[in-house]
Amino acid sequence: MAPQAMFPAARPRKGMYESFFLRAVSPREPVGVWIRHTVHKPPGGAPRGAVWCTVFDRAAGAPYMHKLSDQELRTPPGGWIAVGASEMAYGRVRGECGDARWSLDFASEHPELHHLSPSWLYRTPLPRTKLTSPAPQAIFDGVVELAGREPLQVSGWPGMVGHNWGSQHAERWIWLHALAFEDEPRAWLDVALGRLKLGGRITPWRASGALFFQGQRRALGGLSTRGTRVEEASAHGCTLELEGAGGLRVRAEVVVPAGTAAGWRYADPDGSPHDVVNCSIAEVTLTVTPRRGAPAVRMHSPHGGAYELGMRERDHGVPIAPFADG
Repeated sequence: MAPQAMFPAARPRKGMYESFFLRAVSPREPVGVWIRHTVHKPPGGAPRGAVWCTVFDRAAGAPYMHKLSDQELRTPPGGWIAVGASEMAYGRVRGECGDARWSLDFASEHPELHHLSPSWLYRTPLPRTKLTSPAPQAIFDGVVELAGREPLQVSGWPGMVGHNWGSQHAERWIWLHALAFEDEPRAWLDVALGRLKLGGRITPWRASGALFFQGQRRALGGLSTRGTRVEEASAHGCTLELEGAGGLRVRAEVVVPAGTAAGWRYADPDGSPHDVVNCSIAEVTLTVTPRRGAPAVRMHSPHGGAYELGMRERDHGVPIAPFADG
């Protein structure tokens, strides 16, 4: 797997952003890491690169958060190194950000997930955000070091690698990735939901992604909004209902433990901001009906969820890190 950046293909005067990111979570305790490399380019302006690091530890309280920006488009020392193979994907990530340093290797047996379906949506102006998961499920090994703390020994931590890019964020979005289920350790969920602002109106929620369950990957969502329901979405969690082919139904209940969410500010290329709440040690319960008439299966992950909510409102109650986007 060697992700190729989309950003160089952008027209010089157009605004654009791009992000490669990873998450990994301890299978034994509510500790996780979320590392993100981005490029942000305003219309007609110079691009700027950044590296972001968040370490979640429920026992320690509020997450560690730091961001470094640079006018030069480069990754930190070591950067991202990704090597592809026919049946497995391998990656190596080395870097530093503030008081944090990391050296991580990962391997994945799962092919890249292209969320958008049909595939021609990757070539159209809408949606203005495109996304894939080069490794929708991966196993990480290595170390994450924070000044003044014992190093995090990452050994067999499940996680993922993601990639998104575009000219504008959705008006409101949810990203949910979940794994480390107690009764289905190989299962994972990777889904994004968005509401767009078109002609002054906000569209209904539209979902895209997949569920890997009982050894099979099943697509969720698509062009239609039928079967997609968001009962509630806040900094404290959400409840989602999603549909797939053949009568597949998934209900996801997400709980963000108090005080564990990270607050960031994302800017569109034109400078308009979104507040973003991310918790990568969220509790997730899935109720899966594999097909019409089949009994439902309940799966629980005590802290294996990554939940991100992007929004315009500022009264969500999560402190925003003092780092500007762009």
